[in-house]
Amino acid sequence: MRLLDLYLGRILLSQILLVMSVLVGIFAFVTFIDQVSYLGTGNYSVLDAFRYVVLSTPRIIYEIFPMAVLIGAILGLSLLALDSELIVMRASGVSIGQITFAVLKLGLVLALLALLIGEFLTPWSETLAQRGRAEALEQNIEHKSNSGLWMRDGGTFVNVREVLPDLSLREIRVFQFDSMSQLRALVHAEKGTYRKQYWDLGNVKQTLIDEDGFTKVSESQKARWKTSVTPQTMSVFLVQPDQLSLMQLRKYIAHLLMNLQDARNFELAYWSKLTLPLATGVMLLLAIPFVFGSIRANSMGRNLFVGIMIGIIFFAASKALGYIVLVYNLPPLLGATLPTMGFAAAAGLLFRRIR
Repeated sequence: MRLLDLYLGRILLSQILLVMSVLVGIFAFVTFIDQVSYLGTGNYSVLDAFRYVVLSTPRIIYEIFPMAVLIGAILGLSLLALDSELIVMRASGVSIGQITFAVLKLGLVLALLALLIGEFLTPWSETLAQRGRAEALEQNIEHKSNSGLWMRDGGTFVNVREVLPDLSLREIRVFQFDSMSQLRALVHAEKGTYRKQYWDLGNVKQTLIDEDGFTKVSESQKARWKTSVTPQTMSVFLVQPDQLSLMQLRKYIAHLLMNLQDARNFELAYWSKLTLPLATGVMLLLAIPFVFGSIRANSMGRNLFVGIMIGIIFFAASKALGYIVLVYNLPPLLGATLPTMGFAAAAGLLFRRIR
């Protein structure tokens, strides 16, 4: 059985990697075409677009992982069926259960790989991609991971620690300089909300500095801040779910709920990350009865076509249900698990037909 495990694993893995390469190339090309429309905006150049696409590749791999596993597994098993190797295995006394167990061993490795990509590589690369793109599009805003956002509005420099999902701001510091580049005022506010033409600041502490260097400190519950900085400007610096690992998502969800923010988008990302390894295993399970059910038909082309359709349906259903649960205020767990559970049920029904 060890030799059979290695042989099946090698065949399936080679086909999965082949399918993955093709799909990543297609999705990366579509992403690049989408970025072309931003060329000439700010400092955004072709090089910035290529850099964004390259850094987005781990996220693309992570998103299409179950689909690539399904198509690659169907392709690999169909190749074995085409050469009558599956028939020889069955004639040698190898049961479908043993073949399934061998395939699931590969699934365990692939699920672990998907988990590592989602936990470590994707958050790092997606953060760099989003930050580089935003900085190229907005010349007057600079993002520093340790100190938040830095903006310049005339003779005023602004530091914002965090932009919340409703586009309100937290921990705002405004530094006002005179024509001689001397600091004249420092304003600190715990939060800020946009009201048409100005920002409504809360829990404000203002420090005024005169020409002799003496300071005057005052505090107030509310203050108005008029600036050219708008919520649309700040929206490009929102924390994206793809930028966070599972542990970071848990902490950020708790942080958003503490600040009375809508955290369902991040909850959906959290449950989706948790269920993706399971979805990978389900896709492998689905490929086995699908190929064995048509092993005598020797129809590799049909298997591949149907596999592609099933993969696309799974990918589209996962995305669509995510939007649906957000729009209709349904539990995010439902949107993350329902496609996987549905395909798992389909795999179970197909297994019953080939036994």
